Amino acid sequence: MESVPPPAGQVDLRARVLGFVDGISRDTGYRAPEESERRTVASGVGLLLDGRLGSARERLAEADYRLRVLTDEADGRRYAEVADGAGEYVRGWGRVYVALDGPARWSVQVPHPIADLDTEQLGVDTLRGAPGGVLVLAGAHRRAGEDGEADVAHRRDTVFHEVTRELVARGLPGVQIHGFANKTVPGRHVVVSTGAGDHALPDARALADGLAAAGLDTCRAWRSRCVLEGRTNKQGRQAAEAEVPFLHLEFNRDVRAEEDLARRAVDELRHVVRRWARAGEESDAEAGAKTGAAA
Repeated sequence: MESVPPPAGQVDLRARVLGFVDGISRDTGYRAPEESERRTVASGVGLLLDGRLGSARERLAEADYRLRVLTDEADGRRYAEVADGAGEYVRGWGRVYVALDGPARWSVQVPHPIADLDTEQLGVDTLRGAPGGVLVLAGAHRRAGEDGEADVAHRRDTVFHEVTRELVARGLPGVQIHGFANKTVPGRHVVVSTGAGDHALPDARALADGLAAAGLDTCRAWRSRCVLEGRTNKQGRQAAEAEVPFLHLEFNRDVRAEEDLARRAVDELRHVVRRWARAGEESDAEAGAKTGAAA
């Protein structure tokens, strides 16, 4: 592993992410990336996940992306920030944050910032709550651009999707966060789904039980007919094809707007991603033991 360069300085990671998202609107730009551009960004993220920060920085620069190492003042953890250096609100390709406290174990994905208001808050708060996380954040309103080209949850030709492809190829389970208006699913706070597959079903059941115990009325898509089940979600289909766990979550406006409800939701999300982090550590330890025995 290449040595990690000294951090650029302490920041409030939550405020930094929310400040970026605050600059997004339906009027900010989006340019569909060329295949070579999205693959360059994703391969740069892959090098970062391999611990090759210098090589990652060089590869990302080929797509006018930059890599910074930041320290979150909340707890002293270090994160790599992958951000567009060519005008974030012009191309609208988004950002990636990678925890540098050890190997990446899981991802939290926010495909519709601003459009699904405050989902970015749930995303960054989940990232901060467990080791080994990767936050993949879209960089444009879902209705920016033309013909739905910025709606990354339903497209395969985006930087967002190419980065999640890199994560899925490494077996990282993911949770994707969405939001809905209260009237869309009356009486429900949350819709929990495993998307197109069922490899995260044990996690989904545990999460739904935890959310319900926390006082959030939860629709379980594997047991009941729920609206917004995310069956056509492209990242979910990608994960299903690779047999990698994927959770598709929809939160109503109350959960995203009310601090207490949001905290309860994030607490339960953190239980899930911490299990994923522990499972990754145990898998690595088992693989190491087998290698040692073979030697």
